[in-house]
Amino acid sequence: MRRWGPSVGVALALAFVASDVTRARARLPILVELFTSEGCSSCPPADTLLERLIETQPIAGAEIIGLGEHVDYWNHLGWRDRFSSAAITERQERYSSRLKVDAIYTPQMVVDGQTELVGSDAKAAREAIVRALSLPHAEVTVVAEPLSANRVGVSVSVTGLPKLSRGERVDVVVALAEEGLRSDVRAGENHGRTLTHAAIVRRLSTIGEATADRTTRAELPLDGEWQRPNVKVVAFVQERSSRHVIGAAAVRLQSARR
Repeated sequence: MRRWGPSVGVALALAFVASDVTRARARLPILVELFTSEGCSSCPPADTLLERLIETQPIAGAEIIGLGEHVDYWNHLGWRDRFSSAAITERQERYSSRLKVDAIYTPQMVVDGQTELVGSDAKAAREAIVRALSLPHAEVTVVAEPLSANRVGVSVSVTGLPKLSRGERVDVVVALAEEGLRSDVRAGENHGRTLTHAAIVRRLSTIGEATADRTTRAELPLDGEWQRPNVKVVAFVQERSSRHVIGAAAVRLQSARR
């Protein structure tokens, strides 16, 4: 059902393992965002679909980079989603305005910032990903380096930016996402259910503007509660006005003892 609403110590070092280079070059990264909530009874099938898309990579030529983004407007209906944030709701609202959706809802999937669909509709999701493959994309490279036990340095380089509309600017956005999370829901529409989630966005930051002649860098905090082997760093470049995502990349974060 649609819900309409308003909007380690120092001894530990961090090692970052990039996606296989050959595979990444052979497959075009496509960003799939799922706006979801633990308070929405229609959302678990969409969460499952996102997880399946990430794990099985079923679209030839596409490297699906998925992000689960939890909105906060369900929190007043009996269950507070611990992964939710007002910033994610605001992000969904911006998509709603640009994509001409009457009102925000869950579950909603957005593919490369250009196509929105009901988040549990597998057929529509596949079709949107295939369409995204035909559009121009930049090549994004993301490097993550340990700075301390609780901070990571992220560097994002972009080449081959497509021709932009006059006056359009491109933001560099970095998401820290954690996989393998679950919740035992004790109230609300999903009362009594154990919910599992794929690639929940823990932190989303715009770190600069994409240009062809420089690398964008930032330092981002890491929460001590996050399970390092399950965290990935996703970088993408997004047109500020149109909201089109024109390139993405991801690397995985692992804990390693030196």
